[in-house]
Amino acid sequence: MTHAAPRTQLMPRRRPDRIRVFSERAHVVGKLAVPVVLGLVYGYWVAANRRDGGPITGWNLLFGFLTALVFAVLCMALLSVAPKLRREVHAVLWGAFSGAAVSFLFNQTGLSTLQSTGLGLAVAAGVFVFLFYRYYTHEDAQGHRIE
Repeated sequence: MTHAAPRTQLMPRRRPDRIRVFSERAHVVGKLAVPVVLGLVYGYWVAANRRDGGPITGWNLLFGFLTALVFAVLCMALLSVAPKLRREVHAVLWGAFSGAAVSFLFNQTGLSTLQSTGLGLAVAAGVFVFLFYRYYTHEDAQGHRIE
C-alpha cells in the first residue's frame, strides 16, 4: 500500500480572519461616529427630562450639548481603553458608566436622589453581570479573546 509522503509546510496554517463586511475606514469612522450619535441622543434626552415639558431655553440647549460632549468623550475613552483590561475591570467600567448614565438621566426628572441612586446601582449590577458572563465565556484562561 502506498501512503502520502509528509510534506513541509511552506506557510503556517492560520485561522481565517473574521469576515469583514465593511472596510477598515468604515470601522475607524464608526468608532468616532457611534459615540457622538449616542452622546447627542443622550444629551437631548437629559435636556428634555430637565425642562419637563417647558420651553426650550438657551441654558437648556447648553446643558444638553455639554452632557452630550461628556457622554461622547467618556464613551470613546471606554471604547479605546476597556478592551485592553482584564475582563473583571472591563465589565466593572462598563457597568459603572451605564449605571451612572441612567442614574443621571433619571435624576434630571426631579425625583428623589435616593431613587436615582438605587436605579443606577441596579443597572450597573445588571450590566456588570451580563458583560462579565460574556467576556468570561469568550476568553481563555489567560484573558485572550476567542473569536
